[in-house]
Amino acid sequence: MMKKKFIKTFLLALFSCTTVGVFGQVKKLNDPSIVAHNKRMVFESWGDFRPYPKYFLGVQTNFAYATVWGWLAPARNRDYKDGADIRPLKSTGLEVQRLVELELQRKEAEKIKIQVDTLYTRNVQDLAHWTSATVAADPLWLLYYKKMLKPLNDFAEKPQNYIQWQLKDDKTYQNMLANGGIAHLEKQLALLKDQYKNSRTMDMPRGKRFLMYHETLIGWRNFKNQLRAFDQKNNLFLDYKKLLTMSKTKLGTDWNSVDVQIAQKIMIEYHNKF
Repeated sequence: MMKKKFIKTFLLALFSCTTVGVFGQVKKLNDPSIVAHNKRMVFESWGDFRPYPKYFLGVQTNFAYATVWGWLAPARNRDYKDGADIRPLKSTGLEVQRLVELELQRKEAEKIKIQVDTLYTRNVQDLAHWTSATVAADPLWLLYYKKMLKPLNDFAEKPQNYIQWQLKDDKTYQNMLANGGIAHLEKQLALLKDQYKNSRTMDMPRGKRFLMYHETLIGWRNFKNQLRAFDQKNNLFLDYKKLLTMSKTKLGTDWNSVDVQIAQKIMIEYHNKF
């Protein structure tokens, strides 16, 4: 049993070696016509159209040439042989042109990519420069204008009493309300509030935004000066009115006194008030 198994194994190994030896022998073919065709198909040379013609007494006698390039060959073969150099990999070949075009397109694509990246970066910068979403983080706003415009921001939208208007007392407020001073100041305050709101919420160039800040700040300072001037004038008016009333009351009881005595009494009573 063991002997039969050994014989089978030996025969199988011998058959395998024989098969490998037979099929491992590959014969290299070197057909000159195929080689010449390969040269024509790439870049090396154009021509060498094999098989060559053979002539006997001026008559072409090579049947292979006649069937490939001669009168027995298809018309497209003769057109190919007699036509222009169409090597795809020659200096002006179609494949070379395609590769050159691809390289040019690649370089152009790189330029376009750089331009697109530049445009994207510029657009991001412009967005940060224009948008109102980043105004709260602007350094110049944080360092100066936020502090300077805080009183305007904290001032009441529509003041209804002398405390909100930051006046001396209610009499001054009522007098300004009667003579139209409050109405004038309300219009200016509304304009300043609107300008301040627009400078904080509208999209605009950063430089224009800070010009609006500055204009609002100047307007706020003028408003405060006008408010102070109105307050002082109305206080002075009320003081004069009070003094005039008191003067008429006191002079009414002493109307028989001589002029010198009246003047002296007034000077003594009011010499520290003016």
